[in-house]
Amino acid sequence: MLPKNILTIYGRNPVIEALENFDLNIYALHLSKSNKSSDKIAKMVKLAKNRDIEIKYHTKELLSRISKNSKQDQGVALDLILDNLKPLEYIKSRENFRILALESIENPQNLGMIIRSATAGNIDAILLQKKATASIVSPLVIKASAGTLFKMPIVQVDSLHKALKELSIKSNLISLTLDTKISIFDLKETNRDIFILGNESRGVSKEISELANIRVKIPMNRGVESLNVAITASIISFL
Repeated sequence: MLPKNILTIYGRNPVIEALENFDLNIYALHLSKSNKSSDKIAKMVKLAKNRDIEIKYHTKELLSRISKNSKQDQGVALDLILDNLKPLEYIKSRENFRILALESIENPQNLGMIIRSATAGNIDAILLQKKATASIVSPLVIKASAGTLFKMPIVQVDSLHKALKELSIKSNLISLTLDTKISIFDLKETNRDIFILGNESRGVSKEISELANIRVKIPMNRGVESLNVAITASIISFL
């Protein structure tokens, strides 16, 4: 039986980088039987054996079901155990919370810096969509988070829209936008607040924005129109 809080990554370079990172708790290495001999495969096997990590060999079809991305897995996958990876129920069951909901943050460094600020500040968890966000265990994310990646509760969902819709029943959904006169510094927070941050270039999508019941902005001077999403997250984290 697989342990709880498993996150599976794939691709030869990401897998090697994860195997080389001793901060990561690794459950198993998965390899396709159809893989041809290569230096990278040999390196993975050596790293796994040196760390006493189980190596499992599968048919190409089964490996694809494990990676859930047959076009990009390159015949390899790796199971990571993240103790801070939580189900959506983790948020639902809490009486009080301040959450950062991230929609399609694509830059790994931004994601890492957001996690770092949230961990240091007054944020209880980060909510994000699996496929629309940079991998949370990439080397750039780990480096930018300065190790805090493994301290902040992270809730990954298949659909951010669906998760926010469920949470909106008993929570305030607060969208950051320029199209409002309400300053974030005048916001009267409640016991269950979710701050929604959008993509680096596109911002919060219309679909997600329509779920928000509160819209606020960060007032700026000297004609500056917007801030980097990681800076915005930092401001929210320390409100």
